Amino acid sequence: MKISPRAAALFVFATIQSACAAEPLPNIVIIYADDMGYADLHCYGSQTKTPNLDQLAREGRRFTSFHVAQAICSASRAALLTGCYPNRVGINGALGPNAKIGISSNEVTIAEMLKKRGYATGMAGKWHLGHLKQFLPVHHGFDEYLGLPYSNDMWPHHPEAKPGTYPPLPLIKDDGVTDPDVSPEDQVGLTTLYTERAVDFIGRKKDGPFFFYLAYAMPHVPLFVSDKYKDKSARGLYADVIMEIDWSVGEVMKALDKAGIAKNTLILFASDNGPWLSYGNHAGSPGPLREGKGTSWEGGVRIPGIVRWPGHVPAGTTSDAFWMTIDVLPTLAAITGAELPSHSIDGRNVLPLLVNKAAAANPHEGYALYYEVNQLQSVVSGDGRWKLMFPHQYRSLAGPGGTNGIPSKYKQVKLEKTELYDLKNDVSEKNDVAAAHPHIIKRLSAFAEKTRADLGDALRNEKGPGAREPGHAP
Repeated sequence: MKISPRAAALFVFATIQSACAAEPLPNIVIIYADDMGYADLHCYGSQTKTPNLDQLAREGRRFTSFHVAQAICSASRAALLTGCYPNRVGINGALGPNAKIGISSNEVTIAEMLKKRGYATGMAGKWHLGHLKQFLPVHHGFDEYLGLPYSNDMWPHHPEAKPGTYPPLPLIKDDGVTDPDVSPEDQVGLTTLYTERAVDFIGRKKDGPFFFYLAYAMPHVPLFVSDKYKDKSARGLYADVIMEIDWSVGEVMKALDKAGIAKNTLILFASDNGPWLSYGNHAGSPGPLREGKGTSWEGGVRIPGIVRWPGHVPAGTTSDAFWMTIDVLPTLAAITGAELPSHSIDGRNVLPLLVNKAAAANPHEGYALYYEVNQLQSVVSGDGRWKLMFPHQYRSLAGPGGTNGIPSKYKQVKLEKTELYDLKNDVSEKNDVAAAHPHIIKRLSAFAEKTRADLGDALRNEKGPGAREPGHAP
């Protein structure tokens, strides 16, 4: 008998509720850094001190194979908030200040889904799903918003921008401009401003349930840090910025403790993609991973991922289970008993992986990694072991990265043939094992064909009927 996604979600919710007796719906906090590398946190191997995030990992579950759907700003955020591959919802790349599109009113965000379950919803930070009024967070499920509508480098002070390339960078409150021209001095205080907004929201909504989405502008270039963390790391500006983000996470944790709701709050910490390597000493580290932001190699799409939910997610554990940001929405639906969107989504409920349920397995046949405008560059098996890379062109550094905010130049590299990587034994993607595993290639290729039939593939000039239109400005 086939069980609908809605019925499955309700079954999981009922199971959790029976185990937790009269426990109320959990509060949910998602913290999303920008361009943070896989190896930028101390608990992921960095020398930079991140005591609060280390504590979050000790009190929760650290994932070493958590992925974004696409390694660039707008697309990554669209996937997180809708549970869909970004090309399904018509969002590709990074939307600029001249874009006339944004997230469609027909899509369902996590905030919209949770509001129907009685959640108060708020957001602070980088939105990047359309800067025009109809696309802003308060028109897509969020009760309140404070932040930048797109990336903090899309402004007149960009080191490579010609005069007139970018308009002044605005700070938005709800759906109006509260500061029409964010200055470098303003950016120094952005991380603290967003943190204070989150802390204030938690204090006001502590009777819950609530959902807060905290999307930091940092450590995306240009880098800025407040005086309280300037030169504190002794390892340069980038490390200072990471330490301030860590402080910020600590402030959120303290606010939850003060409100007496930490035990009933699920926190997810992650990054929107890997490091922007061309910025050199102003970029993060992918650690052992290949390449970085703007590619479908692991350095672009594998990110730090920490989940804390006391009493449910086992504390002090590490998991190499493969899952993706598209799985966040359906997993939260399972936890809260919320109704899934009626249209197609790509994510699946991975709650058993989060809570370390015995014999838990990823429910996906596979995952797709699109980049550029609808290029299916790679597919990964649902268990995360096998990654099939298709011929395509990608960017790679020709030499060392830039210094002090001035980037070096990428070169374009052509992947000439289909390659297969065993991520369990070769996370650095150094050894193409295609010749030894034709049966794996056959299986993943069949999954890729099903994906193309649904969403298309620009590398083959194929269009898919499953792709939906973004929102369009009138």
